[in-house]
Amino acid sequence: MLPPVPKPEDYGVSPQTGFLPSTLPLQCLPHPVYDRWERIINNFQSLLLSKRLRTVVDKLPIIPAVHLETEPEWRRAYSILGFLANGYIWGGDKPAERLPPAITYPFLQVCEHLELPPVPTYAGLVLWNYKPIFLRDALILDNLSTLTTFTGSTDEQWFYLVSAAMEAKGGPSIPIMLKAIEAARDNDPDTVTACLQAFAQTIDEIGTLLLRMYENCDPHVFYHRIRPFLAGSKNMTDAGLPRGVLYDDGTKNARYRQYGGGSNAQSSMIQFFDVVLGIEHRPTGAKMNESSESEAEPGVAPKPRHNFIHEMRQYMPGPHRRFLQAVENVANIREFVELNRSNRTLCVAYDACLAMLRSLRDKHIQMVSRYIIVKSRESRSKSRSRADHEDVSSTTGRGLASIRYKTGAGEKPRTKRGTGGTALIPFLKQARDETGEPAIDDWARTLLMGGRRTEADTEIAYQSRLTAQELDAEEPAIVGLAGSWDMEDAGGGLCAY
Repeated sequence: MLPPVPKPEDYGVSPQTGFLPSTLPLQCLPHPVYDRWERIINNFQSLLLSKRLRTVVDKLPIIPAVHLETEPEWRRAYSILGFLANGYIWGGDKPAERLPPAITYPFLQVCEHLELPPVPTYAGLVLWNYKPIFLRDALILDNLSTLTTFTGSTDEQWFYLVSAAMEAKGGPSIPIMLKAIEAARDNDPDTVTACLQAFAQTIDEIGTLLLRMYENCDPHVFYHRIRPFLAGSKNMTDAGLPRGVLYDDGTKNARYRQYGGGSNAQSSMIQFFDVVLGIEHRPTGAKMNESSESEAEPGVAPKPRHNFIHEMRQYMPGPHRRFLQAVENVANIREFVELNRSNRTLCVAYDACLAMLRSLRDKHIQMVSRYIIVKSRESRSKSRSRADHEDVSSTTGRGLASIRYKTGAGEKPRTKRGTGGTALIPFLKQARDETGEPAIDDWARTLLMGGRRTEADTEIAYQSRLTAQELDAEEPAIVGLAGSWDMEDAGGGLCAY
């Protein structure tokens, strides 16, 4: 017997707003015991700017989560504590290696309830961090504002709000595609076709929203001012966190932890799109139809593979993770279309969805290149210029140690590392190319599998030529909504869109 098609409401997913909450996020915790947190958040940017946040937090008493009652309250607490945590860690001249009990103790309690890691995630930064400007108007980009930011800048607000608007736009497609799954079970190709046509249009509109990022989020501000506060504690040795962060909960069980930074791969909506269309993502670097582990050389362990997309589910709220799993258990659209290849309208509708989703990923690749790769290269160029200046002045007696620190003489070049756990552009390009693999018609497969060179392909080739000599072949760069952190970079910081 087939498992039932999941109901979104059973997993905290709204048929109207999707993975955004069905009720608007709270703007203030109601219980007065949490007024201390709210007062800090109300002055958050000023405390960070004056570098007084740590002093204020260190004087806070431990306030347990026992007075949180409703789900919106738990979500508000998670968002607040996530901002306080990363503000505390990254808001000084050097990163803080220890998170004090005033944050750690309630943060761990809240995270256990919401089934999230104790670090700012897409949920805390985007899904539960917005408000409408006019309550009666729709949740569109021009009617949204953020509740909390690190910098107080328009750029940071816009960065979060574009994603929130994309989530709102994609929300109604969830019941549409669940209806398509039901129709496929009932052998109703006309309904499946209509659902796919509507779905393709929605994905196209989401891609248009993504391009609006350029309107109010400047790449320089993003790279140098916003990214530092979005860092995780994973792969942060060069930043001064070789063991991660000590989550001091005031007990003997305190331990160092390492978590990834925020990433748009933590968006349940994008993974829902992949699941319902039957798109399969392999570990970065794995090829289609690659030999299975059972065919590997006897006695030799297979090379470990890192599936970044699947790992990111651990950074989603627990109910959303379970919803994706439930949809995976019933997804049948790809198989249904393959069994009805003679139905041209159905096949074209399915392939159109793949084309729109591939186009969305093309736009994302170009955005990552402009906001991360280009800005990273500019920072390295400035660092090299400073290093050359130090080389010239080194003959005045500054010493070999100083020269070595600035130029890295005799050392392997530092690898651009971040928090996601896979190579940046190769990961995005592979995810994009895998999107076209299920295409039904030969013309569509040729088009979506590299038969047509896109602007993103041109940009990939261009950036690859420029960085070929800079990359360490043995240590691939790592991705997240968080790129790299180099203490020598002006502004430092970490976060890839």
